Amino acid sequence: MPESSVSKVELRTLFLGLQSQMIAQLSTNRENIIHPGTKGDASELRWLEMLQSYLPKRYQVEKAFVLDCDGNLSEQIDLVIFDRQYSPFLFNQDGALYVPAESVYGVLEVKQDLGKDELDYAGGKAASVRRLRRTSAPIPYAGGVYPPKALSHILAGIVTLGCSWTPPLRSSFKSAVAGLSLKCRIDLGCAIQYGSFNITYSDNGNLVIDTSEEGESLIFFFLHLLARLQQLATVPMLDVNEYAKSLSKG
Repeated sequence: MPESSVSKVELRTLFLGLQSQMIAQLSTNRENIIHPGTKGDASELRWLEMLQSYLPKRYQVEKAFVLDCDGNLSEQIDLVIFDRQYSPFLFNQDGALYVPAESVYGVLEVKQDLGKDELDYAGGKAASVRRLRRTSAPIPYAGGVYPPKALSHILAGIVTLGCSWTPPLRSSFKSAVAGLSLKCRIDLGCAIQYGSFNITYSDNGNLVIDTSEEGESLIFFFLHLLARLQQLATVPMLDVNEYAKSLSKG
């Protein structure tokens, strides 16, 4: 085929179109759904559908609780990003999904607006997952056995329609982020009408905050989320024996 006839697609244009659709749908839900719980459910569903559609299929996304082999349970998380390959089971009890802690890559909370209270809330939800005990079993392969994989950082974020800070994602936001404790740290987020952020933390507690260009909040958030998921590689293989010990105690 001649080079001049090769079709091309502008990825930025596609993402901006998706962003416009999401803003319109989230805004409509906010304006027309009166009940707070129903409004929250509608927003969660929109973000859930977007991530399920655009993340690679190795990453599953669901609203769920996270549990460990000792029976400890997290708070319910709006969006859990997890892997099924090395986690041989999920529990679904009367519509409530329970995901083993070992399979979790990241957790996201969905809110209407981004502000200090919402940031603290999302951090608390993340901490309820990060406190759980994760196992890591040796991984058999054709040539032998790989040692247990080191446990990786569980990503945490928040996604919203609006932002309570004026101006958004500036000094007040940075102060709120800096005040979060270690287990409550937020790594990235998106206030889709105003901007997105990606945070890296150094060992001494210093942080670097990157923010999106105006009008590019969704593409910035999605690409940084995907890059950070790729950096995590694969979750550790769940140690079934540790879960069996818990079951035998009953």
